[in-house]
Amino acid sequence: MTAATGDFELTTDELRAVARYAAESAQDVLPVFEAALPGDPRPRAAVDAAWEFVNGARRTTLQRVTSLDAHRAAKEADTEAACLAARAAGDAAAAAYLHPLAKATQVGHILRAAACAARVAELTADVPDAAEKAIEQARQRATPLLKDILSRYPAAPHGKSRVAHLMSTLDAALRTSG
Repeated sequence: MTAATGDFELTTDELRAVARYAAESAQDVLPVFEAALPGDPRPRAAVDAAWEFVNGARRTTLQRVTSLDAHRAAKEADTEAACLAARAAGDAAAAAYLHPLAKATQVGHILRAAACAARVAELTADVPDAAEKAIEQARQRATPLLKDILSRYPAAPHGKSRVAHLMSTLDAALRTSG
């Protein structure tokens, strides 16, 4: 079943593969947000909404609303790590609405949650190469289907932030790992 058309087509199963990848990344760092703001359920709701879609539910406004709520929670976080954990959660829910437009900015919907998780690892781990290890784990976790979807888009844009750099690194690694 085709879910969206534009410069190419994306099926619902393909959108679920992208949402799974993002949800796995967000799930890993969600405890960082919850430790910093234990009374704020918004990022967890976004991750739960992503998993609902991944597990077969239709994409609905639930993913859109919880994504926006998680991004609002990110703005209210006191630390960079908590902020990025909430952003990853918001990106996981938003992945259900990846657009089939051949624009580099769309790559963020596929890879930004993993890049945020890598930066969270860098900020919270006691090892100097935590981000690189997290990027390698994200590369290994990528399925052939996810790599195929990614290949339909231009390379990730080069940004100035650490998350943008990590996303570009992951993008390049996935495109060269076949």
